Amino acid sequence: MSPFSPDQQDLLSSLAADGVFLGTSSWKYPGWLGQLYEEQRYLTRSKFSNARFERECLAEYAEVFSSVCVDASFYRFPDPKFLAGIHDQVPDGFRFSHKVTDTVTTRHFPNLPRHGSHAGKTNPVFLDAGVFLQSFLKPLAPYRKKTGLLIFEFTRFRKGDFERGRDFLDALDRFLAALPTDEWDFGVELRNPSLLRPEYFDLLDRRSVGHVYNHWERMPPSGEQLDLRSPSTLSAACGMRLLLKPGRRYKEAVESFQPYDRTQEVRPEAREAAERFVLESEKKPKKRKGYVYVNNRLEGNSLQTIAALLDSLKGLAGK
Repeated sequence: MSPFSPDQQDLLSSLAADGVFLGTSSWKYPGWLGQLYEEQRYLTRSKFSNARFERECLAEYAEVFSSVCVDASFYRFPDPKFLAGIHDQVPDGFRFSHKVTDTVTTRHFPNLPRHGSHAGKTNPVFLDAGVFLQSFLKPLAPYRKKTGLLIFEFTRFRKGDFERGRDFLDALDRFLAALPTDEWDFGVELRNPSLLRPEYFDLLDRRSVGHVYNHWERMPPSGEQLDLRSPSTLSAACGMRLLLKPGRRYKEAVESFQPYDRTQEVRPEAREAAERFVLESEKKPKKRKGYVYVNNRLEGNSLQTIAALLDSLKGLAGK
């Protein structure tokens, strides 16, 4: 089952063949039944099985999309059994992008139960390249050909985390210098607008790492980030994540938009930014890829947001 018309599906596949991947943030949404997923595939004893759905729906997702962003990897280091299970469900050419585990990217651990004894404390392995290479990248090594963008999402730094923005950039520079950027696609996603300065983009260029343009509650809209530096001028693969309307809290979006079965609010500025990102990414050399991921919390249903984007791109191609 595809939520897209044949023309839309052809464009989605054509973009992926050109190295520009469109997909969603995660994939296990029962609200997509009847749109992307066929309920009959997940029946057990003639009843819908949510456990079976969560276990098997990725294969049906991959019949339509060529990429997805794995949000779960942000919360724990990759588990070999989990990686084998998801990679076995998708064809060659599919790309999993991953949010890198926050153990590497969090300066201070929040007071959350999942952080155990580290909760509320300074992270001793913040931007520790050895930890990242051993605990995150090594488990992914058998799946390099099916790996897309590895996203270093930095939670919003608090006052006192760094005396100056320059101190963060120095730490980031040392970390990125240790990465195998000739073999993998890496991207940096920031949550502090003040860090979006020329020296930040110059650092990424020097280290062959991309920027992730994020549409998020406390960041400038992704279109404004595009104004700062186009993906066509950056030296590495870039990403865009359409997450939330700027100014809207995550919890509010969840409560408003669940079960994510339809568009409830159109965000034209986000759609226009994604269109622009795709067009500008196509100007990059073929070996440098572009990744766009849409979250249900942006408009209510990421499938319909992507369909609208494909229609807009088709219209531009026809001019």
